This record gives sequence, structure tokens and C-alpha cells, in this order.
Amino acid sequence: MIESLEIIYQDEYMVAVNKPHGLLVHRTKLATEADEFALQILRDQLKQKVYPVHRIDRKTSGILLFALDQETEKLLNALFAAQAIKKEYLAIVRGYIPDDGTIDYPLKKENGRLQEAVTHYKTLSRTEIDVPLGQHATSRYSLVEVKPETGRMHQIRKHLAHINYPIIGDRPHGCNKQNKLFKERWEMDKMMLHASKMQLQHPINRREITIEAKISEEFQRTLKFLTFEGVDILETKIS
Repeated sequence: MIESLEIIYQDEYMVAVNKPHGLLVHRTKLATEADEFALQILRDQLKQKVYPVHRIDRKTSGILLFALDQETEKLLNALFAAQAIKKEYLAIVRGYIPDDGTIDYPLKKENGRLQEAVTHYKTLSRTEIDVPLGQHATSRYSLVEVKPETGRMHQIRKHLAHINYPIIGDRPHGCNKQNKLFKERWEMDKMMLHASKMQLQHPINRREITIEAKISEEFQRTLKFLTFEGVDILETKIS
């Protein structure tokens, strides 16, 4: 039972929290078994109404932004719609992904209609461990910084899977063999995708704001047992 959320930014107009893996933003018909939601937890924590202005997946951890009044909600929604808010994510993926790149690949909505979708990425670190899987004698992974230009449903997950570097712990877009390996060998079944940074111009006072969220303990543990080089530097950067 989650009693409170980690608040990483707050003023009189908006508040940002560091959402843990597995927590839904709000009630949905797609997950009727859930009984905890970030919206209700934060409302009870602050003892006031809050308004979510964007979504991150249930399986994704990291920055979740709320408005504290309807006027700010409207202004923030407009900023997101205009792609004026810059977002950064961290992901652990299967394989040695290229140093950097852009994935420009349209994604389908639920009604089947295609939407433009663009994701930029940069590799921060790579690792190879002596764990065989399938025909491979070792296992390779990359830690990637991801910057989505558009904001489509499951965009980062689908885009990285599209170029054959799926996110560890992702279902259904990831690699089932890898997910099984992580579950059985390391008891790790969380999706390794974290909303780490958000930059925006404050909708009321126009100040430039940067919000950062430290990675979860499970993400930190995964970095360590995969023995990423330079992990101490990365911990400092994102904690």
C-alpha cells in the first residue's frame, strides 16, 4: 500500500512526483484489478484536487506532472499539445544499440489511424556479461537516453522494439526470452524505462524549469548486476 508519493517539484500552480513502477495514473477499464492510483494518492497527500496533464505507462517510473487548478491544467495541456515540453527517459535495452539515432516511424491509434511518431536516442553505456542465452555465449545490453519528439501511446517502447532493441521487462513489446531470464536469474520483472527529466517554461510566471527524478531502486540494482561501465558516474548524474 502506497501512502504517499515522492514530490520532486511543487509550487502554487503545479506539482510533479516520481511515480514508482506499476502504479496507474488514474482508474481505467483496462486494469480493473488495480486499487491504487497516483491521482488519488496525491490528492489525499496534498488534501486538495489535482489534475493530471500527461500520462506515463503503468510500468514506467519517473516524472508525472499535475496541475493544481483548472486554468493551469489548460495551459499545461496546451504546452504538451504544442510539443513545447522537453522530456527525457532512461532505458535499458537488449543488445548494443548504435551510439545515437532517430526513429521516425508512424504508430497506429486504437482506431487504426496512423500518427506521426519521432524518437531520438543516445547511448550512455554498454555492457556484456557472461550469461548465455539461445545461440549467444554472452548477453549484451545498452543504457540509453531517449527523447521523444512526439507523445504517442507506448511510443518509446514500440520504437525501440521496432529497431530490434527492446526494453528489458517490457510486455508485450519486449523480448519474452530476455524477460524470462531476468525474472528467473535476478528476480527482476520491472520494465526498465524511467522518465528522468522534464524541461518547460512555467505556464504562469514564464520561468524555465527543469524537473528531474532519480531512478528507482530496481533500476539501480539492474544497472549494478549488469555491470555497466561508468555506473558510478551515471548514478551521480541521475540521482
